[in-house]
Amino acid sequence: MKMLTLVRHAKSSWKDPTLSDFNRPLNKRGKHDLPLMADRLQAWQIQPDLILSSGARRAITTAEQIAIAQDYPTDKIIEVPELYHARVETLINLLQGQSDHYHHLMVVAHNPTLALAGDYLTQENIANLPTCGVMQIALSITCWEELAESCGTLERLDYPKLHQ
Repeated sequence: MKMLTLVRHAKSSWKDPTLSDFNRPLNKRGKHDLPLMADRLQAWQIQPDLILSSGARRAITTAEQIAIAQDYPTDKIIEVPELYHARVETLINLLQGQSDHYHHLMVVAHNPTLALAGDYLTQENIANLPTCGVMQIALSITCWEELAESCGTLERLDYPKLHQ
């Protein structure tokens, strides 16, 4: 059995119109929500063996704060350029190519890819994964190359607005 945790980046700022979408930082709400979600992940003992992240500034910032809360070395976060505006097939192929040495992968990236991937893997009809949202999926596979449609069970879906 493998475990997959999908995390949508924290809320980002549109304040500076000169910045590209890729370089947008977190906004005030994102900076507030992120430590709370990182603490929740720690409390749930969600400890990935490997963290993969989109290279977008908001995703990397999110991945780094979660890693710090998990005592996961931030220099071990793998930036995957393909995760920025990825198709679901791209994400699935990336996961299928991971070493079976890893039992629990965490991916920090963007919608709609994450919501669609969650839906594909669990058949839960997940319409949206809100910013700073976490989706934990238990996978009924023994190796990553077996990752396929409907192989997962949604264990947890959480996001900041559930707790306001």
